[in-house]
Amino acid sequence: MSTHEAALEAPKAPEAETPVRFDTKIAVLLREDLETWQRLNVTAFLVSGLGKEFPEVIGEPYEDADAVGYLPMFRQPVLVFEGTKETLKNAHARVLSRALPRALFTSDLFTTGNDRDNRAAVRAVPTAELDLVGLAVYGPKNAVDKVLKGARMHP
Repeated sequence: MSTHEAALEAPKAPEAETPVRFDTKIAVLLREDLETWQRLNVTAFLVSGLGKEFPEVIGEPYEDADAVGYLPMFRQPVLVFEGTKETLKNAHARVLSRALPRALFTSDLFTTGNDRDNRAAVRAVPTAELDLVGLAVYGPKNAVDKVLKGARMHP
């Protein structure tokens, strides 16, 4: 077989795959005055319930070259934004008016130490009086973008 014939029979490299585009968005909005540890903590808490309520946001498990398995993660990016207290209040009103899936974190939750007390702390405050420090939202891209109006990408 000639070199030319071998080249013709060689397996072809896979064509570049089309980038994956999502019609939904996962976004977190943090109050700009939080300390770094608070930003990280609030973000982790806010997105923690999405996979349970919306299993489609979770991808497949991971495995390294040595066949060590790892938990699955979100199949799409989580975009993190920041804004003022007023930006959060406005975003909260918009997310409620659009009935989008959301999670909230209030300043009171920094003083509790468990899930039961967290829920009680939120339950004790009327919606309009919640001292929001973080909000997560999931839904169609354009709807989430409207909720986040006035927020800026987290640096």
